[in-house]
Amino acid sequence: MFTKVIVANRGAVAARVLRALNDMGVKSVALYSEADKGAPYLEWASQTYAIGPAPARESYLNQDLIVQIARESGADGLHPGYGFLSENAEFAEKITAAGVRFIGPSAKWIDAMGHKTRARELAAKYGMPMSKGSDVLPADPDAVMAAARAIGFPVLVKPAGGGGGIGMLPAKDEAQLLDAVERSRSLASRGFGNAEVYLERLLERPRHIEFQVLGDHHGNLVHLYERDCSVQRRNQKVIEEATAPNIERPEVKAMADRIAGIMKTMGYDNIGTVEMLRGADGSFNFLEMNTRLQVEHGVTEEVTGVDLVRSQIRAAAGEKLTDVLPQTIETRGHAIQARVYAEDPKNFFPSPGKLAVFRPPEDKTVRVETGFAEGREVTPYYDPMIAKVIVHAETRERAIDRLADALAAFDIQGPKTNIPAVIAILKSEQFRNGDVHTGLIPEVLTKKK
Repeated sequence: MFTKVIVANRGAVAARVLRALNDMGVKSVALYSEADKGAPYLEWASQTYAIGPAPARESYLNQDLIVQIARESGADGLHPGYGFLSENAEFAEKITAAGVRFIGPSAKWIDAMGHKTRARELAAKYGMPMSKGSDVLPADPDAVMAAARAIGFPVLVKPAGGGGGIGMLPAKDEAQLLDAVERSRSLASRGFGNAEVYLERLLERPRHIEFQVLGDHHGNLVHLYERDCSVQRRNQKVIEEATAPNIERPEVKAMADRIAGIMKTMGYDNIGTVEMLRGADGSFNFLEMNTRLQVEHGVTEEVTGVDLVRSQIRAAAGEKLTDVLPQTIETRGHAIQARVYAEDPKNFFPSPGKLAVFRPPEDKTVRVETGFAEGREVTPYYDPMIAKVIVHAETRERAIDRLADALAAFDIQGPKTNIPAVIAILKSEQFRNGDVHTGLIPEVLTKKK
């Protein structure tokens, strides 16, 4: 087991990893930018290091400085959290070369899955279910048009070198295609420093269902079932739940088993999530793989009883999954998570500002994960998520009610939040019936107006 782990992140995920390390009796090192000085979770760390100004490129993305601190602190492990450097193969190689174990998959997997078209090619080679798509698009407009025609309209233009919904643009016909490609290239270049884009078949009203896997360095790999992450705004998740509603359990378990078998054959060696789109015809289609801990990991923990962060750390330390996980993993009840953002609920634009009041629900059975406290500033420098609220209940209906009540009891004053919009979605007939898809939010909120 590790003796000291550096947590190369901030906010809710830093707090979550620090809590796990403390529970395991492992010393920890926390990092903070000028904007995060005095953050409440820093008190949980054995050591803290200031790493520079608020902009992420000058602090949390400063690879060489973080490697230097890892050496100076005597850490033998590094947990990257999610976002920032968590899926940066170059950083994983640097930290490993410094004699510090990267708590995540090997750099080769981060690299293989980080480029979307190469990931599709690799996954298809091993038999992953796949929708029609293209290679990276060439500059020639005629070749772009030919690629789209081969797939069939409508198509989705997607950046090859990044995610988070940035640069994803639909083209419903030939008249929209070339403009969408150029705009996507521009957004991808600005967002990821890589202007490469490709095409996928655009599924109408798809569901976004992802499968949690965990491997070790001994050739073992298991799945921990699925999460439904269909409720999104601007292609970014807002509500996540486990298990997926309105899908027969044998069907989803068969897909989970199939994915786990593929990833085991490939030799994947730590935590990861295989994201799929499920079409209206019931088909599953590979979307991408995230080679890190997910923001929504908590709902899987709630239904399986497995602490994913501790399990990930133990697997990275060299333990076998047979010693880390229960012999049989089953699901119990239903769990739902809502991401609470500092943003205007009418248009979902960021709403930074001071948290004049920040009082989570008092119900101790409600799980609230956050890196904030009352009086702290939600800055424009980072993602505006201020908390994750997670509930578990015996039934989906009860979980929905509990989450709506918890959000209503969450007293936040200062920045605007998306809580009113999330409650409206939870109470909508479509959501309660499990009629979820990636376009649900605009449908519900348009009706509400």
